Amino acid sequence: MKFTLAWLKEHLDTDASLSQIGDRLTMLGLEVEGIEDPAANLAGFIVGHVREAKPHPNADRLKLCTVDTGLEILEVVCGAPNARAGLKVALARVGTIIPETGEPLKKGSIRGVESQGMMCSYRELKLGADHDGIIELDAKAPVGAPLASVLTFDPVIDVAITPNRADCLGVRGIARDLAASGLGRLKPLTVEPVPGRFESPLKVRTEAPEACPLFVGRYIRGVKNGESPQWLKDRLTAIGLRPISALVDITNFVTFDLARPLHVFDADTVEGPIRARLSKPGETVAALNGKTYELDGSETVIADARGPEALAGVIGGAPSGCTERTVNVFVESALFDPRRTANTGRKHAIESDARYRFERQVDPEFARPGMEIATRLILELCGGEPSHVEIAGHVPDWRKSFVLRPMRVAQHGGIEVPVDEIERILADLGCSVAEHGHGILVSPPSWRADIEAEHDLVEEIIRVNGYDNVPAVSMPRLAPTTRPVLTLAQKRRGWVRRHLAARGLVECVTWSFLSEAQAKLFGGGAAALRLANPISADLDTMRPSVLPQLMLAAGRNADRGLADCGLFEVGPHYAGDRPQDQAMMAVGLRAGLASGRHWAQPARPVDALDAKADALAALAAAGAPIENLNVFADAPGWYHPGRSGSLKLGPKVLAWFGELHPRALKGLDVKGPMVGFELFLDALPEPKARPTKTRPLAKLSPFQPLVRDFAFVVEAGVLAEALVKAAKSADKNLIAKVEIFDLYEGKGVGEGKKSLALAVTLQPTDKTLTDAEIEAVSAKIVAAVTKATGAALRG
Repeated sequence: MKFTLAWLKEHLDTDASLSQIGDRLTMLGLEVEGIEDPAANLAGFIVGHVREAKPHPNADRLKLCTVDTGLEILEVVCGAPNARAGLKVALARVGTIIPETGEPLKKGSIRGVESQGMMCSYRELKLGADHDGIIELDAKAPVGAPLASVLTFDPVIDVAITPNRADCLGVRGIARDLAASGLGRLKPLTVEPVPGRFESPLKVRTEAPEACPLFVGRYIRGVKNGESPQWLKDRLTAIGLRPISALVDITNFVTFDLARPLHVFDADTVEGPIRARLSKPGETVAALNGKTYELDGSETVIADARGPEALAGVIGGAPSGCTERTVNVFVESALFDPRRTANTGRKHAIESDARYRFERQVDPEFARPGMEIATRLILELCGGEPSHVEIAGHVPDWRKSFVLRPMRVAQHGGIEVPVDEIERILADLGCSVAEHGHGILVSPPSWRADIEAEHDLVEEIIRVNGYDNVPAVSMPRLAPTTRPVLTLAQKRRGWVRRHLAARGLVECVTWSFLSEAQAKLFGGGAAALRLANPISADLDTMRPSVLPQLMLAAGRNADRGLADCGLFEVGPHYAGDRPQDQAMMAVGLRAGLASGRHWAQPARPVDALDAKADALAALAAAGAPIENLNVFADAPGWYHPGRSGSLKLGPKVLAWFGELHPRALKGLDVKGPMVGFELFLDALPEPKARPTKTRPLAKLSPFQPLVRDFAFVVEAGVLAEALVKAAKSADKNLIAKVEIFDLYEGKGVGEGKKSLALAVTLQPTDKTLTDAEIEAVSAKIVAAVTKATGAALRG
């Protein structure tokens, strides 16, 4: 919210300095984001007097000016068309910093003639956009005087407004807060009704009271819509708005001055009556921004007999917009439902000053006064003759009262504020105050919809009294805690984060929601998980998994030239709308190449085994018993069949891993290959014993390990993991490791069969094995594998 100091003083009678006002606004909770004071940039600029201006000897369009600084005479080369003798100018001498460039002025030679200074335009001093000529100062300006002393400046203040303070989206609301804090007096706002002279030929109706409870309109005929006066253009330009025409500029001025959005229609383009209603599916609106929007029936529109003319509270329509040819105008001052207005703006991606205020709830009582103020401005600037006011609907009931117990201010705010000061603050904020048996009966004003309970009143007292007046109190000393600060689940998340980061993955923090279409690709998209008030149309559903957000992040990296990346996130996913349906998961993703091009080896794209290794590493870091896990080829549909799997502990799924399905990649508009894993942290079992801080001593055998190879022929559908587990179970004390080192499918093993080769490591601990003992163990391995899988030893 931007405004100028002079604009503020139209509502606030104060002698406070600019810095005092800025400090007080911040202490009121209206954080000042910046103050642009043009005078601060003019150090070193002085008033110069052009004694002589003659043609440049080497350039037709340049002039060689002799300029008096009051202390010396300078030669200045200038190309401005208005440079002439006798002119008082804004002069920069060598070394002065030019605001437009931020660089100090240097002495230089222009077409062979040395220039010892610079005569500046408004744009070069960042005082405006005019750069067609140099600044012409008052002829009475003293030569050599600082430029800041002869120009009038209006500093611009930029304040961050929190969503609950819709009243401060107008300059008067900010002035009211400052006055309540003691920094001046709020000037009275005079609203005198403008008598109508004829019945309006355009009538108004509100056909959807839930969307538009009140519609106030007025017809003004015979206006002349020309250029706005300079004071109005200066106000709008200072806060970053472009002056358009007097009628449009008046609506913008009232919006920022009094937080009362208005709209004007060219009455000759409208076929009455004017109705506030819900849109019909398939209707369109050609908006003032040059775009056409198709409506779906949920929007509020302002329509005439032909159809929608504007998206209510969001943006007007181009066909009924006011131009320099407008002679009859219809002014709208209405109330629109905040939630519906916000949804319409988000749905169609329209940002406007009107929407920004309506979705935060404007003052319901100010629709009629806003109309009267706008009418007077139009008559003053554009002339014309007003009709009687047309009103449809009524002001919704907003009145409420709360009992404030003065002791609550000290209890909640930590500061004693006298009762009479409490009553003064509340009255200055616009509240009605009366005595009550239990304290003070307070009725908030119509523009403070955010005050909903006693604690809100306490906050107002503390805020206006000054946060800097709240005393600092030390925290009481607490007894040392003996219980762990972090739970096991919290510790596990930290362990997993550190371990995945150590494996080269980069941690991400992504949105907990995505679009419904994307959610359906990953098993989500249920109606119960749709957001009632999404921040964006493509973020309307709670995510069923973290994986799609990482895929989108990897896609954005690839679009910027970083196709090979590894990402992970530890965060929640949502299976339903109940508390127990939210669970924590650790998700990792790798995209592109696992190893890039190199002379020693060819490039290798990421594959399912990379994802499996990441998943097992994360499970090990979390303390899961990975030696007891089983691998199954039953990952869900967003993984590639045959290139994915699940890690289970008994029947419980702990993780999924694998290559992402091309259908999922296409649905998210990202390119592969991509592999990933999803680890369900809440499914991990509790450890049987608390891990000790120190590891036990490693027991190393002094005897040589032995490796024996076995080749088994099994059905093609048998999992290799089944053979490994069966071989390990043959003698758990003696068999240290079992690995698959070869897979063969083809001639010699039979149709529908495969050959798997196992390397079994035997590690004796008490003696060297004899040949007979080795043969006995080998026989037990073959028997165990045959019994578990039906495999036969390959001949």
